Amino acid sequence: MKGIVFNLLEEAVSTEFGDATWDRLLDDAGLDGAYTSLGSYDDAEIVRLVGVASQALNIPEPDVLRWFGQRAMPLLAKRYPGFFASHPDTRSFLLTLNSIIHPEVRKLYPGASPPVFDFDTGTGDQLVIGYNSARRLCALAEGFMQGAAAHFGEQAEITQPQCMHHGAGKCSFHVQFRP
Repeated sequence: MKGIVFNLLEEAVSTEFGDATWDRLLDDAGLDGAYTSLGSYDDAEIVRLVGVASQALNIPEPDVLRWFGQRAMPLLAKRYPGFFASHPDTRSFLLTLNSIIHPEVRKLYPGASPPVFDFDTGTGDQLVIGYNSARRLCALAEGFMQGAAAHFGEQAEITQPQCMHHGAGKCSFHVQFRP
C-alpha cells in the first residue's frame, strides 16, 4: 500500500484525536510510522492500525475504515483539487475513478494498485458500483463514497448486497445521492 494512505490516516487521526493518539496507535500496532507518500508498505500495516483502533475505540474494524474514508476525502480534495473541480456532483466524480483518477494515481504514485470499479448507471437514480480489490477494503471504499458525497453537498444512501467478505467475487454497492 502506498504511503499516501498512511499519511492520510495519520492526518485524520491526529486532527480528530490528537498526535498522541496517532503515536499510541503506532505503538500498539508495533509500527514505527515513518511513512513517505511515495513509499510502498505492507498491507498488513494498515490492517494492524485499523485493528488497534478498533480495539481502542471498541468499534468494528469496518466502521474504523468507513470513518477513515469519510475523513480522508476532504484531505484528498485539498491536496488534489483538480480531481474534484470539474464535477458538479458525486455521481459524476465517482464515474471517473477508473478512467481519470486512478490512472493519475498510478502516475503520481508508481507501483500503486488502486481497486477496480465497474458501474451500472441504468437503474434510474441509483448507481450500482462494483468494487474489486485483493485488499478487500470495501468498507474504506464506502467511507470514501460518503466523504465524496459530503464534499459535493450531498448525502449518499448506500446498501451493499454483495461482499467479498461473505464469499462474493466482488463487492457491490447500490448508491443513491440526495441533496
